[in-house]
Amino acid sequence: MSLFGKLFGTGGKGGKSPTPQEAIQKLRDTEEMLTKKQEFLEKKIEQELLTAKKNGTKNKRAALQALKRKKRYEKQLAQIDGTLSTIEFQREALENANTNTEVLKNMGFAAKAMKAAHENMDIDKVDDLMQEITEGQELAQEISDAISKPVGFGEEFDEDELMAELEELEQEELDKNLLEIGENVPLPNVPSTLPARPSANKEEDEDDMKDLEAWAEAI
Repeated sequence: MSLFGKLFGTGGKGGKSPTPQEAIQKLRDTEEMLTKKQEFLEKKIEQELLTAKKNGTKNKRAALQALKRKKRYEKQLAQIDGTLSTIEFQREALENANTNTEVLKNMGFAAKAMKAAHENMDIDKVDDLMQEITEGQELAQEISDAISKPVGFGEEFDEDELMAELEELEQEELDKNLLEIGENVPLPNVPSTLPARPSANKEEDEDDMKDLEAWAEAI
């Protein structure tokens, strides 16, 4: 069985291919498992390093064995790092492929729906229908224009002539109003007597009386 068969649970030629969602989930599970393995190896490397330092001067053989184990753990850790990078790349590519598949599937669904919607449409019939609509609108506009146009039951008049006649009537009415105003305004009466001479002031009257008295006494 191949590596991918072990990872995704396929059983050879007769096995059913996993769906993209199943494969993506399997890859995520594998990433999680390898990440835990990384953490375990990092702790082991720290322990072996402490052991080597502890026995460096006391027990060189134990220190060397600890360093050898540390090297093996570091090598495994580097391999896991490379494997994780590969799996991450494969998972992202699969996710993109799955997204593209869904997009294409939806686009195909929409294309079928559009085809079904246009299935009973004939472009010639559409052109004929649009022509009929245009002609109907033009006819409706002509009818509206005809209804709104003022008519005189076949009689036509010269508007300039009618305006001239109207101005004459207005002028006659204005002249008539001016004559009526002139007849109704009363003229002032001519006085029958002359206006009285204004009397002299009081001092002049007194002087005249004194002169008259003096003349009477002299007689």
